[in-house]
Amino acid sequence: MDDFFATDDATRGQEDIPVSAPLAERLRPKNLDNVVGQDHLVGQDGALKRMIVAGKLSSIIFWGPPGTGKTSLARLLANETDLHFKAISAVFSGVAELKKVFAEAEQRQQTGKQTLLFVDEIHRFNRSQQDSFLPYVEKGIVTLVGATTENPSFELNAALLSRTQVLILNRLDSSALDELLNKAEALTEKNIPVTKSAREALIASADGDGRFLLNQVETLLSLDIAEPLGPAALAKLLHRRMAVYDKDREGHYNLISALHKSLRGSDPQAALYYLARMLVAGEEPLYVLRRIVRFASEDIGLADPQALVQALAAKDSYDFLGSPEGELAIVQACLYCATAPKSNAAYKAQKSAWKSAKQTGSLVPPQNILNAPTKLMKDIGYGQGYNYDHESDEGFSGDNYWPEEMEPELFYQPVDRGFEHKIRERLDYWESLRREIND
Repeated sequence: MDDFFATDDATRGQEDIPVSAPLAERLRPKNLDNVVGQDHLVGQDGALKRMIVAGKLSSIIFWGPPGTGKTSLARLLANETDLHFKAISAVFSGVAELKKVFAEAEQRQQTGKQTLLFVDEIHRFNRSQQDSFLPYVEKGIVTLVGATTENPSFELNAALLSRTQVLILNRLDSSALDELLNKAEALTEKNIPVTKSAREALIASADGDGRFLLNQVETLLSLDIAEPLGPAALAKLLHRRMAVYDKDREGHYNLISALHKSLRGSDPQAALYYLARMLVAGEEPLYVLRRIVRFASEDIGLADPQALVQALAAKDSYDFLGSPEGELAIVQACLYCATAPKSNAAYKAQKSAWKSAKQTGSLVPPQNILNAPTKLMKDIGYGQGYNYDHESDEGFSGDNYWPEEMEPELFYQPVDRGFEHKIRERLDYWESLRREIND
């Protein structure tokens, strides 16, 4: 869930929250102006601010990382628009619960009270369950506010998306997290017992998650710490937070995309960073290796033929050594590919050749280059007139190898970088010989 008490029906004010409640709950913002780190939504020109000023709240999907305030924003919207706040979680709710919620909302509408239905983890509902929202949203029985950490394009029905506005919540930056620390100190009337450098480390460890940060702060404030803790002492006291990374979801594709584009952009430092992000978070090393092998062909190709050799050698090394020793071979392949000259000439040639083959797949090669294993085939001309290139000057006959019904096409066009520079020179030379032979 994005925040505490996400299934509580009541629209609770700060005065109703007990002192024993978690710090993150006690620090919920009282109004939109108190929301931290989402100025693009709650500022004067923000989408939510404009909706409230206009008095028209549309159905919304909040998309953002954990701990960025999705539930808090939903509660505040209900307060600002005088809607009844009803919250459910897709993790715990099923069809029966949804029917009950919709029935209550219809009854409430008859009394003149509209309902803001907040659905946490809405992406966990299956397609048919998501479809069940449509008539109630269309009729205005509920104003739907869904929250998801996953890309709505992949996880939500197109029909539901077309009836909602997707608003993106940003991960909290350092200044926003520091503001949360200040608010925590003001509320508890205690100073967090850490040094300045440890405070920065504490913020960094939150990785943009405000709720996680406040939970760590609550732990620190509950302990009897005589002297402010430095970074090393803080690390020993608090459990290390693993990077947020779902191997089968968008984070997986975002990081592999970032790795691939950093390699393509010849930035070995950034490429190594994203490689580390993936492996530290538990990505399958062989998956990363498959992508590096692909990259060696797609983005380097013959500009440096050794790139593919290095990538495959890294795969063999990892197969042989395993983790963690074999990961160094992955690093080596990553750095080699990042620093190699780049060419997608082979990739483009494949695309063009495949397209042409589909269009001309029935054409027969010229007879002079066809095998003639039988007497009949020899008698009808198979193989006749073939020039054996090794017996020609320069080892090049200049023959035409294309079907008679087809003009020669240009698929592979090497770039003027790396080894392909030499290949280009060689092809240009052969083309000049071909013109001489055929003139």
